[in-house]
Amino acid sequence: MAKGDKFYFENLEKCTGIAKNAAEYLVECLKNYSSDNISEMLGKMHQIEHSADMKKHEMSEALAKAFVTPIDREDLDMLSRILDDVIDTIEEILQKFYIYDIKKIHPSAIEFAERLVKSCDLLQAVMGEFESFKKSKKIRSLIIEINDVEEECDRIYLSAMRELTVTSKDALEIISWRKIYEIFEECADACEHVSDCIDSVIMKNT
Repeated sequence: MAKGDKFYFENLEKCTGIAKNAAEYLVECLKNYSSDNISEMLGKMHQIEHSADMKKHEMSEALAKAFVTPIDREDLDMLSRILDDVIDTIEEILQKFYIYDIKKIHPSAIEFAERLVKSCDLLQAVMGEFESFKKSKKIRSLIIEINDVEEECDRIYLSAMRELTVTSKDALEIISWRKIYEIFEECADACEHVSDCIDSVIMKNT
């Protein structure tokens, strides 16, 4: 593989690292949550999201100038964009706590956020193997593991929504937390979507 080709894989791996940082920060925010400090939390999360945007722009610029790429430029662009979607969605989760003026965190939200960390950690491991996917003995099992984590997220989502409906008598609380759990689920799906697309790119190139 040409030396210049490494840029693309390193860029994607760095993006998955940023996604993991965002998910870890989300857990930190929820474990130490205070509605008084939510604006400060949002500011720091946006800095993380902005760093991901910079990586996406770097990828776009490199692809625009490249004559030859290690895999189809459309696939590299697609992976860059859907990884950015994961990070955008993590930021959106935290924004929901601000929008709905949440005062107290449900334990299920922390559990869900911790699963997102696990998904992003696995995505980073997948991207670490992606450059040598034709020789990798790990990448397939990592992709399957991401799918398993998404199923765990489905179970948390169903349980949390059921508990909310059964235990809460406050209509506004029910509506607010439903929206929050829905965006959590959307983020879990976004992580799985990245792994599925990587799997498709691998099959296309082997």
